Amino acid sequence: MNVAMPRTAPLTRNVNADVCVIGAGIAGITTAYMLAREGKSVVVLDDSAIGAGETGRTTAHLSNAIDDRIYAIEERHGETTARLVVESHLAAINRIEEIVRLEHIACQFERLDGYLFVPPDGDQSVLDRELAAAKRAGLSDTTFASRAPIKGIDTGRCLRFPNQGALHPLKYVNALARAFIECGGRIHVGARVLEQFDEGPPLRVHTSAGHTVRADAVVVATNTPVLDPSQVARRQVSMCTYAIAASVPHDSIPRALYWDTADPYHYVRLHSEIPSASDCLIVGGEDRPSEPEPNAEERFDALESWMREYFPMAGHVKRTWSGCVMEPVDGLALIGRYGKGENRFCVTGDSGQGMTHGTIAGILLTDLIMGRANPWQEIYAPLPVPAKDAPPRRVPMFPAHQSAVGRVASTRAPTRPMD
Repeated sequence: MNVAMPRTAPLTRNVNADVCVIGAGIAGITTAYMLAREGKSVVVLDDSAIGAGETGRTTAHLSNAIDDRIYAIEERHGETTARLVVESHLAAINRIEEIVRLEHIACQFERLDGYLFVPPDGDQSVLDRELAAAKRAGLSDTTFASRAPIKGIDTGRCLRFPNQGALHPLKYVNALARAFIECGGRIHVGARVLEQFDEGPPLRVHTSAGHTVRADAVVVATNTPVLDPSQVARRQVSMCTYAIAASVPHDSIPRALYWDTADPYHYVRLHSEIPSASDCLIVGGEDRPSEPEPNAEERFDALESWMREYFPMAGHVKRTWSGCVMEPVDGLALIGRYGKGENRFCVTGDSGQGMTHGTIAGILLTDLIMGRANPWQEIYAPLPVPAKDAPPRRVPMFPAHQSAVGRVASTRAPTRPMD
């Protein structure tokens, strides 16, 4: 689907700003918008277009049910951290809903129940552990359900997470960009940032066209940091993720979010265009480490096979796409100060929850830049890698892995991507 983008202009001269944001995806645009509403002058740079990276590839699940399980975060980081992580995702969904209402954004935002179920050969005890951890983390309304409401398929006992959300990611981010511009913000696309900038203050961000942005603070919001990435590279794994979309009869599937505990796991949502005689079923998952590069056709075939097992009413696959997500080795995103000085910030390690992590980044980084304390700043702090003889601050959930991060392209016909 084509989505109208706000007018932007290339960077044709040197400019000054309070804050320079590198990256025009959900994290960069949200942070820029929130800072502009605080009265900061903000310039956003991107080498492509608004939402053209991983934001445009998201399936846009808005969930406080953490991908890597709440109980896993609690076991590795403690109950207080797990509660703060869940709190931050709750706050992100609420902030998105507030922005949609405030800016009158037509992006099909809706509140939905989410259902977590176990595949036939899976471990049912996962649900018991997750429910107990969810309750301790403040999700008191999470309950067991006898089955997920998928017609014709008995998933068995599952967890129901009320009040999750979904939206059209490109409609949202483009409308948010327009609201940012109306607040006095500037967006320059086609401005590739060089992989170094002069130390300040002020900081000088250089572009390949030879122009410079001078700013008191810089936010790097490019999925993986393009400037001085070494200190965060060992804290995350580059993962390829895949999605397919197929038509289903209108109202044949109850509107909800669905995901399972398989490894690799699968996640499902519906998208509707009105008026329409059918809905669009979006199925994602089959994630694999980017190195060695997975066989994309095998992953799409596996997704389709899984879809037809659980949703036999689905028609032919209309679209396929893939993306690159950064999986933090300890399950916690990296949002905050990094590198030298107090005025350089990054957001990365979204673990497939970019819409909520990007909004968390907007809230957290705005607080830090405005000089306010934030209860999440310690849990998401992208600290330097500890020395070998020093105890790690966090216990890894996944093996550390260094890789060159690149956008993963589908081997099938290009389509509108996903979250």
